[in-house]
Amino acid sequence: MLHLVVCIKQVPDSREIRIDPKTNTLIRQGVPAIVNYYDLHGLEEALRIKDRFGARVTVVTMGPPSADKALKQCISMGADEGVLVSDRAFAGADTLATSYVVAMTIRKAEELWGPVDIVFCGKQTLDGDTGQVGPGVACRLDLEQLTYVEKVESLNLERREIIVHRHLEDGVERVRARLPVLITALAELNEPRRASLPGVLRAARYRPIVWTTNDFPDLDRSKIGLRGSPTIVSKTWVPEPRAITTEYISGDTLQAAAEALVDRLFESPLAEKLGWVQGVRS
Repeated sequence: MLHLVVCIKQVPDSREIRIDPKTNTLIRQGVPAIVNYYDLHGLEEALRIKDRFGARVTVVTMGPPSADKALKQCISMGADEGVLVSDRAFAGADTLATSYVVAMTIRKAEELWGPVDIVFCGKQTLDGDTGQVGPGVACRLDLEQLTYVEKVESLNLERREIIVHRHLEDGVERVRARLPVLITALAELNEPRRASLPGVLRAARYRPIVWTTNDFPDLDRSKIGLRGSPTIVSKTWVPEPRAITTEYISGDTLQAAAEALVDRLFESPLAEKLGWVQGVRS
């Protein structure tokens, strides 16, 4: 049976994030926590593969004890198992330290439930916004990494081969790779499903597996938490608000309004900067 691992993160709801004007830090109090948007698309793709071929779907996350709610949501959607890695020693981790712990978690999951065939991650998180953890996990596990995937074209279990479409800046790349692989999902990949009633009932009773540093005998403590995070944020600030003036241009006809707009543009400071010549229009 296929073993699929989905890496998720519980993040603040970006629609309600506020910045403290004195400290320039996020105000987390009163801001609801949600499953990272792109991670849900990775979970949905894993569930679709499960529906088609049969598979075990294991969801893993690193975070505080309250992150078990994110795992329960994934269980309600159809995941089989949820693993929460939670320990104060992991606090303050940057993407390098996070990818190390997540990779160790996946290795431990392989010991319990068999080798992993596909690891799914979101392309990035809404809070960190770096897109580094997925590729970092792939490097640590020596997996082929298929980033920015917008479509899974086919999956051949006999050949252990997958074909995906990667969205690039200048087009779409069609890639064929051998399993095991790590995929980072775009929103275009699919539409996440709603939890079913049996799934909601199962999630209500479900207790995620919780692992701490004591559950990783080979863990290198110099690579976790603040100690294992070489990234330093030297300064944060909120951009100063800018006043923007607007002007409503009208005319008796569309032609008149368009001519008035062109005249106004030639009178603006922008015309001088761009070297426009009055009376020369194209």
